[in-house]
Amino acid sequence: MEFKDYYQILGVSRTAAEDEIKKAYRRLARKYHPDVSKEPDAEARFKEVAEAWEVLRDPEKRADYDRLGPNFRNGQDFRPPPGWRPHAGAGGAHRGGGPSAADGFSQADFSEFFESIFGGGGGGAQGFGARAHGARGGQQRRPAARDGEDRTLALEITLEEAFAGGSRQVEISGASGRRTLNVRIPAGIEAGRKIRLAGQGEAGAHGGADGDIYLEIAYAPHPRYRAEGRDLTLELPVAPWEAALGARVEVPTLAGPVTLAIPAGAQSGQKLRLRGRGLPGEPAGDQYVRLKIVNPPADSEAARALFRRLQDELPFDPRAGL
Repeated sequence: MEFKDYYQILGVSRTAAEDEIKKAYRRLARKYHPDVSKEPDAEARFKEVAEAWEVLRDPEKRADYDRLGPNFRNGQDFRPPPGWRPHAGAGGAHRGGGPSAADGFSQADFSEFFESIFGGGGGGAQGFGARAHGARGGQQRRPAARDGEDRTLALEITLEEAFAGGSRQVEISGASGRRTLNVRIPAGIEAGRKIRLAGQGEAGAHGGADGDIYLEIAYAPHPRYRAEGRDLTLELPVAPWEAALGARVEVPTLAGPVTLAIPAGAQSGQKLRLRGRGLPGEPAGDQYVRLKIVNPPADSEAARALFRRLQDELPFDPRAGL
């Protein structure tokens, strides 16, 4: 028979604490559980992980296993030492302290190696579930409930949807096939926030609760606005005379157009604030308007004459500060 290096199977050291062993087991059990794993050898790997957990979680079994010494290697040919006997109770049922590695997977026995060390009638084998038709004479343990896994998916929405809220139909693919779900989008929801769809994740096993789906919100690129939290920024083109002389202009917002007063002497890149005109919330966000001075085209002799007149009559050097 082959030696089983339970520490190597779980990826922990021989001096690992109980919490470290439990964490390693849970990670590997989720990875290789036959109900959800896509790995080609998932069932065999899950059985190995389950058996390693059954031994290393129990102080008496672990102590007996450690008596074999550190010189054996996983897969090496092995025979129990002459006169080998486990400590009293080491072959009995597992001692609690969390879900058994075998709970939820009742169609396999422990390995020949396990039985040679701890005895064929040990409670660990019951933890896996007795052989079919009571070959060992034991009563099959009912598998423990196992909750389904949660899933997190990205949901891209428009800024208009984030502003007004509403509902959206979302198509979800999973082990149970493709489903279409109605999702309520709260008004003012920020990018990075998550919407929970309770019970829509992976199915639970043996009476366990179904997992949840979390939809993580992302904003689709917008042709006008850039969002930072609940604040929005809009670049507003203005004519040179509007910036120089001041003006009142119409500015778009997600709630509709408003009138903005541009102060005289405004400069390109200057930011003006429309308080409370961003995304709704407590408090609501603001909309910032960044001015961008745009020159009219000099595409006629009259237009060029006006620009030459400005050049001649205005003592202005835009690079005077360099």
